Amino acid sequence: MSTEWNYLQLGELCSKVTYGFTTPMPTSQGKDDPYLVTAKDIKDGKINYATARRTTWDAFKTLLTDKSRPNKGDVLLTKDGSIGRLAICDRDDICINQSVALLQMNGKAKSEFIKYLLESPHYQRKMEGDSDGTTIKHIYITRVDKMKVPFPPYKEQKAIAHILGTLDEKIELNKKHNQIIEDIAKTLFKSWFIDFDPVTAKAEGRSTGLPNEISDLFPDSFEDSEIGEIPSNWKIKSLDEIATYLNGLALQKYPSKGDSSDLPVIKIAQLRKGDSNNSDKCSSDIEEKYIIRDGDILFSWSGSLLVDIWTGGIGALNQHLFKVNSDIYKKWFIFHWTKFHLQEFQRIAKSKATTLGHIQRKNLSEAKIIVPPKDLMREINAIFDTLLKREINARLESKFLFQLRDTILPKLISGEISIPDAEKMIEEVGV
Repeated sequence: MSTEWNYLQLGELCSKVTYGFTTPMPTSQGKDDPYLVTAKDIKDGKINYATARRTTWDAFKTLLTDKSRPNKGDVLLTKDGSIGRLAICDRDDICINQSVALLQMNGKAKSEFIKYLLESPHYQRKMEGDSDGTTIKHIYITRVDKMKVPFPPYKEQKAIAHILGTLDEKIELNKKHNQIIEDIAKTLFKSWFIDFDPVTAKAEGRSTGLPNEISDLFPDSFEDSEIGEIPSNWKIKSLDEIATYLNGLALQKYPSKGDSSDLPVIKIAQLRKGDSNNSDKCSSDIEEKYIIRDGDILFSWSGSLLVDIWTGGIGALNQHLFKVNSDIYKKWFIFHWTKFHLQEFQRIAKSKATTLGHIQRKNLSEAKIIVPPKDLMREINAIFDTLLKREINARLESKFLFQLRDTILPKLISGEISIPDAEKMIEEVGV
């Protein structure tokens, strides 16, 4: 920690350190009613209102005290379960329960600075170490209140919060941008390959709304097939005809060597969260085909059935995961068709009379897809290839920004790097 900054107990920077209500609250379906925020609703540095329930205004005003009704700008800290997650209260119509601590600043410290301070690895480890409980972790607010924290001048607090906030804003912008790209690709795929909108439009004598060079390549009629009507001259294939579904290895048979050559083991949990942080390690002495790299399609066929484009860095393919690729068809094509059949695969897995539901290879053979003629496929490839590359690049940029933020945060908080140096770092990467 910086020797130039004073240190105070966190409680000395707060006018209030408390936690929310402990008694049950009525719930409401009203769209304008107040939110009930619990620990599960605080994630990724903000309040997730999509998961938060609501209560009635009457209960909000009559059953609660001010300690359960944070004001805009108050710091919220999860104290039960997944302790140490933080958010800044950004509205006046929320209340918190006992799983959330409320830190109200007294004017000496900037709320955003305190949030970033407590998100730094040093204080995350401290809160974890100070917590009690085995099944469900919790930390007493008296311990939070007494934590010694650095207290730089308010101007420096503001600068630190601005630097880290700028990175967070860029990450959030990337996330929204990426979602737009995903939505466009999903909508186009459904329109062209599932609903056959351009073919229907041409069959009815309407405009497709597409450029002529693409519209002209869509047929204007349908034909009968084993899966119903499909566009004329399109082919039916199975998933395992268009791609190879490579099952992973039992990587416990390839134990870690304990050196830098080891690879992180990519299991279902890593696929779900999109990175290999804190994963098991294994030896790199495995066949090249079992090594995962950014841009690979991964499909978990057992347990939690998921399919996604991996952008979590190099790793080793564990059993219960398929790496999906093709020498003939483009990545976007096999990704969207696998994703299209995912819901049916999940239904099949759920119906299994075992503790761990799964699909079998025959289910890949039974999953039908349709392939347009080569000239149309060539035009479609150009569009979907561009969308997928933009999506992967946006994810990778966000990953880099996360790493940069996680590198800068503890160094700024500790005073290890100066504010001008940090500003120069983010300027150099174009943020």
